[in-house]
Amino acid sequence: MTSSMINTLNDIVGAGTPVVSVAATELSAPDRPVPLEVRVSTPATGANLPIVVFSHGNGWNLDGYAPLTAFWASRGFVVIQPTHLDSRRNGFGFDHPVFPTIWTERITDLTRILDQLDTIEAAVPGLTGRIDRSRVAATGHSWGGQTAQSLLGARIFDEAGQVGDDMSDSRVTAGILFAATGVGGDDLHPFAKANFPFMRPSFQELTTPTLVVAGDHDQSKMSSRGPDWFTDAYTHSPGATDLLTLHGAEHSLGGIVGYEVAETTDESPERVAVIQRMSTAYLRSALRVDETSWPAARAAFTDSADPIGHVDSK
Repeated sequence: MTSSMINTLNDIVGAGTPVVSVAATELSAPDRPVPLEVRVSTPATGANLPIVVFSHGNGWNLDGYAPLTAFWASRGFVVIQPTHLDSRRNGFGFDHPVFPTIWTERITDLTRILDQLDTIEAAVPGLTGRIDRSRVAATGHSWGGQTAQSLLGARIFDEAGQVGDDMSDSRVTAGILFAATGVGGDDLHPFAKANFPFMRPSFQELTTPTLVVAGDHDQSKMSSRGPDWFTDAYTHSPGATDLLTLHGAEHSLGGIVGYEVAETTDESPERVAVIQRMSTAYLRSALRVDETSWPAARAAFTDSADPIGHVDSK
């Protein structure tokens, strides 16, 4: 990706502004085995700020994913990141009694955030009255993608093959899924079948506007499917109308979890820079900041003479 392309995307998403980040704010979660803590990152100035809730991947916490969350906040979004129960900080391994319910607790964490925006506003100096609660996006990476997609409308098949409860949230009006797992079935490895019931999603009910981001070198240890497994939300849902595929990207998509972290096996600051700007352009359009941002970014990306990936739309 040439510097001219980055410059074009910069023109579309705008220049960054100073960010205020506050952690760890504790929210009410009386039935949770440990307190629910969130990080809130917000522009230092501005009003009518849209909300982006971000769900981390397995093992991470509210301190991760700064390449994405800090960038979004600098471009005008209030970004809220919980630490879920599966975080390494909590020590709940696969054999812990709480583990089988963590996937539903993750979803509840996101709804708790939306229920307690007053508390979140009060925790950040100068934020009160500056949030636009009518514009909310649910986003997440890996397991966090599954968590976010439940609020967007995706459901889970039970062991009898019946579609489970609707866990969507009408307050959420857009989403981005980064390397989110695909449909279940015989391709799932035995460990995944035994431990991850959420890996049996039904995407037909996902009708909220959503961008799917995937890497074409992302080979999961949970499925015998190839990298296309991580594009299933786009393939099978009516709401996921756009797919951004990064060439050569593995599960960390070049390093969105953080720069130089051990999990990043395909480190590429260039790829991360593109994801930062393309995802921001999508959020700007989907949350009605500037409806021209995503079409302009998509066109610029597609027209690049040195493509780092490709965009599909339906």
